[in-house]
Amino acid sequence: MTLPKDFETYTRALMGDELYDTLCHGLASEPPISIRLNPFKTVTHEGIATAMVENCEATRVGWNPDGLYLPSRPNFTFDPLFHAGLYYVQEASSMFVGHVLRQLVDKPVAMLDLCAAPGGKTTAARAALPAGSVLVANEPVKARASILLENVLKFGHQDVMVTNNYPRDYKQSGLKFDVILTDVPCSGEGMFRKDEGAIAEWSVENVDKCRDLQRSIVQDIWPCLNEGGLLIYSTCTFNTRENEENAKWIAKTLGADWIEIETAPEWNISGAIGCLEPMYRFIPGKTKGEGLFVAALRKHGERSATVENSDKGNKKNSHKNKRDKKREPLRRATESLVDKWTVGDFATMENNEGLVAIPNQWLTLYDHAMKTLRVLHAGVTLGKQKGQDIIPDISLALSTKLNNEAFVSVETDWATTVRFLRKESVALPPSTPRGFVLIKFKGHPIGFVKNIGTRANNLYPQEWKIKTSHIPDTPIQVLPIEIS
Repeated sequence: MTLPKDFETYTRALMGDELYDTLCHGLASEPPISIRLNPFKTVTHEGIATAMVENCEATRVGWNPDGLYLPSRPNFTFDPLFHAGLYYVQEASSMFVGHVLRQLVDKPVAMLDLCAAPGGKTTAARAALPAGSVLVANEPVKARASILLENVLKFGHQDVMVTNNYPRDYKQSGLKFDVILTDVPCSGEGMFRKDEGAIAEWSVENVDKCRDLQRSIVQDIWPCLNEGGLLIYSTCTFNTRENEENAKWIAKTLGADWIEIETAPEWNISGAIGCLEPMYRFIPGKTKGEGLFVAALRKHGERSATVENSDKGNKKNSHKNKRDKKREPLRRATESLVDKWTVGDFATMENNEGLVAIPNQWLTLYDHAMKTLRVLHAGVTLGKQKGQDIIPDISLALSTKLNNEAFVSVETDWATTVRFLRKESVALPPSTPRGFVLIKFKGHPIGFVKNIGTRANNLYPQEWKIKTSHIPDTPIQVLPIEIS
C-alpha cells in the first residue's frame, strides 16, 4: 500500500514515529472480520457467542457484547440467517457506539442517527438503547438511503424510522432529540486498507473541505438536540482537523461539556492528540479494528424530559383521512390485520409504503415527521393492497413483532432458501394450503410466497435478490443455530 506523501508527513508528525509505524503495519495487514449478533432475533438461542468462542469459531469484541471476530471471511451472501437479520457484518471499531450508549443512556430516549448508511451504527445503537426508545435513522444520499432501509428492515425492530433528508431539513422540521449521533462524512483515512479509492481521493485540501462540511452539519443539527442532550461526534479518520479541532469547536462555539467514556486497557484505544479532553481513537495495528474517532458531548442547559407521545391509544387506534370515505373499508381492514398479523401496541394507517403499524408511543413524533420530512419507513409495514388482496410486506416477515401464528409457514433447506433469495420459484410441499406462506430457515422468517396451487409466486424484493450466479457447493451458515 502506497500512502500519499503529504499524509505520511502530516500523520507521522502528528502521531510520532512509533505510533505511525504501528498504523502503517496495521494498514498493510488484513483487516479483521467481525459480525454483531442481533439480540432481538437471537434471544431464543442463548449461548451462541459463547459456543462459537468455545469452539474456536470466534473471539469477542471487547467493547460490544454482541460483537464477534471471525477467523476468516465466509461468503455471507449465501447465509440465509444473514438475510434473516440474525447478525450484521460490521467493522468492529464502529460497534463502539453501542458501548457509549449503554454507558450514558439509562432511560428511554428519542435518538437521531444523522448520517446513518449503511446501517451498522444504527442497528448497534438500537440494540444498546433502553426499551421504549425510538431511533430515527437518516441518510441524505438517496442511493445510500435504500441500503440503510434494507438493513433496518432486516434488523426487524419496530421502533426505528428511516428518513432521507439533509440536516437543514431537520433544522426546519422543529423535531427534537435527546441523543444525536453525527458520524459525519470525512476524508476516510481510517478506511485506507479497505478502500483504495479513499487513498486516491485523499489530499490536504480535501481534509480542510471535510472539516468545514462537518462543522456545517453539526451546526445545522444542533437546534434539534434538546438542552442537556447527548451528541456523539465520530469520524473514520486520523487527522486532528476533522477530529480534536472540530470536537473542541463544538464544545466552545456551540456550547457543550465533555463526557468521559470508560474503556478497558486491553482494548488499546488511544486518547486525544495534543489535548487532554476525553476523546477516543482507534488505530489499526494497535486496536483490533479500522480507524475511528469518537467524542461525546453534553449540550449546555437543563436536561429535557424524554419525548413522549401525547396521543396515547390502543391497538385499534387508526388515523383516518376524513376527506376520502372510499378509504374507509381499507382502514377497517387494516385495523383487523394489525391485530391478526402483529403482536404489540400499534396504531394503523396508510402511507406511500402501504398499510403500516406505528407504535402508539411514538405516534406524535411520526405524525410530525410525516409532515416535515421524507419518511421512507416507520414501524412495521403490513402490506399493500392489490385487487382484493393485501400483499404482506417483507418488513412484516422480518419484524420481531410478526405474529408467526398468522401465516402458514414452510421450513426450507439451504438450497431451497437460496433459490428463494435469488427470487427464483420454489417448490412447496403438496399439502401446503393456498394463500400467503411464510418461508423459514432454521425457524427464522425469510420472506413470503403466494401459493396459487400450480406454483408459488416469490414475493422477495427484486432489489434485494442475490444476483451472483456462483453458488457455493456446500451450505453456508455462520451461526450454530438449529430449529428448537
